[in-house]
Parts: sequence; structure tokens; C-alpha cells
Amino acid sequence: MSPRPAPDLEQRRAQVLRAARELAEADGWPAVTVRRLAGELGVTQPVIYSAFAGRQAVIDAVALAGFDEVAAALEAVDPSPRARMRAYLDFAAAHPRVYEAMFSLPSGWAFATDDSPEPLRRAFSALQAAFPDADGTRAEVAWAALHGLATLQAGGRLRASHAQARLDLVHRMLTQEETR
Repeated sequence: MSPRPAPDLEQRRAQVLRAARELAEADGWPAVTVRRLAGELGVTQPVIYSAFAGRQAVIDAVALAGFDEVAAALEAVDPSPRARMRAYLDFAAAHPRVYEAMFSLPSGWAFATDDSPEPLRRAFSALQAAFPDADGTRAEVAWAALHGLATLQAGGRLRASHAQARLDLVHRMLTQEETR
């Protein structure tokens, strides 16, 4: 019997990330363990460790992919504040566990620094294009407001019937100076 060919590391990483996302969406992040990922993929735990240093590395990779995805979603729409805000909130609602990995689970990343990972800078730049100013403060406030809305909506703490009214109000508040 000839030895099995070595698997492509990028393919393995993609499989692990896909399985982690599926597990998280189905059962939450506590269900995402190296043991459970190995079982889902029909491999041993060392196979998972050959692709990722551990559970945190898997979660971080899911979060970075999420930042790439939200950046793409923002860049795919008109750069107007209203369109970018809607795209952001739609992403958060469509991918609640990925969004949780991006913002609520621990990571070692700094936001808004020169050493922030590229996907974070790209997502922020997409918001900054909609809320331009000299130093990025408007984009930071927009991101904070959108994050608050996304988080509270996901937790069922805001009335679903008023989602559009909240978005309209945040839009008016963030663009008020432009209309004066």
C-alpha cells in the first residue's frame, strides 16, 4: 500500500474554518473545540493542530475572514453612509457567530493601529469612505453606533419593528453636520 499524499495545508485550513463556522452557527462558540472539529472532519486532533496552533487560532482565523467579508460587503455597495450602514447591519444579522468572533471573543488585535491586521484596516476604510473626516473619528463613531445596533439587535434587546427607524436616526445623527 502506498502512503497517502500529504494534504494541501490551505485546503485543510479551509475545511477546519468551514467546520468551525458551521459548529459555531449551530451550537455556539463553546462547541468549537479541537476535539469536536476533528470529529466533524473525521480526522485526529493532531491533524487540526497541523493547520492551527489551537482553538484560539481557529477563532481568530474565522474572525479575520469575517473582516474580509464585511469589507467586501461594504465595498460592494454605494459608498453612501446609508448603503454602507445597511450592508454592515445585514452582514452582522446574516453571520451572528462570525460577528461574535470578530468583536466579542478575545483576540490579541489592536484596532485602528498601524499593526492592525489588514482585513480590519480594510473594513474600517470602507466605513471611513462613507464617513470621511480628517482623522477617522466619524468612522469610529459610525462603527461604534453600528456595532451597538448589531449587538443589541442580535440579542433581541431592540424592537425588530423599529430597525429601519433606528437606522434612519443614526444616519441623520452621523450626517447632520453635512446637511447644515
